[in-house]
Amino acid sequence: MLLLLLVSVLWALSFGLTAQVSGLGAPFVTAARTLLAALVFLPFLRVGGLKPRQILGFLGIGALQFGLMYLLYIASFRWLQSSEVALFTIFTPLFVTLVGDLLEGRRSWFFLVVASIAVLGTGICVWTGLGRTGLLWGFLLMQGANFCFALGQVLYRRVAPASGKSDHQLMGLLYLGASAVAVAMAAPSFHWHQVLGLTLRQGWVLVYLGVVASGLGFFLFNAGARRTDLGTLAIFNNMKIPLAILASGLIFHEPVAWSRLMVGGSVIALALGLNAVLGERP
Repeated sequence: MLLLLLVSVLWALSFGLTAQVSGLGAPFVTAARTLLAALVFLPFLRVGGLKPRQILGFLGIGALQFGLMYLLYIASFRWLQSSEVALFTIFTPLFVTLVGDLLEGRRSWFFLVVASIAVLGTGICVWTGLGRTGLLWGFLLMQGANFCFALGQVLYRRVAPASGKSDHQLMGLLYLGASAVAVAMAAPSFHWHQVLGLTLRQGWVLVYLGVVASGLGFFLFNAGARRTDLGTLAIFNNMKIPLAILASGLIFHEPVAWSRLMVGGSVIALALGLNAVLGERP
């Protein structure tokens, strides 16, 4: 659980930073992020002893969880503000629970309940009302991204232990799979002026998003997913949102609805507490 909490802190800045580079195009930003993340973990990659179908499986998980997810996520900024993107990620815990139940052939009503409580708590934190039209495409893109991220982490949680490999030895495969999808999407519209025209700020933002948020963040998140139960995993998919709001108020001195944040955070803490006391152990 500590790993998932650490990642939530790392991701707290990502929504606003992604908005700053989304104008470069979803395929280009996704390719930059996944390639940078792959470069971080390729030195640790160990495929010896893995069967070809296992290698293809991990490549596929990365293509889904990181590659396709990022393409949909970044594309949603064309229609959504960063706060709305954060709002529409709140349904990920439900996808995690439902996908996990489907793959394991069971109905975990308890996990579904605590995931729903987490969604409610996060919604209290970020809901400010959606008073404009034109949100449908952004909402649908975000739900596609949520589903890809949920399915990828549940699949990794199921298949990684059977590989006999440590997480840092496998992540290079996942990022290579993600990079293959992203580069294939970016190549038709790629122009060198996208790279040459980058400002210093955009360059540093891409480095942070690729190396820290994507590279280190997803490594730690998948490592945590492998070591925790489905209910905790579902809840921590939303923990980054109240932490991002807290950071915006304390660090960036932005206006924050502190009462909503405290109430919503308390509801999320309730979900986590119920899961810790009553949920089944991994």
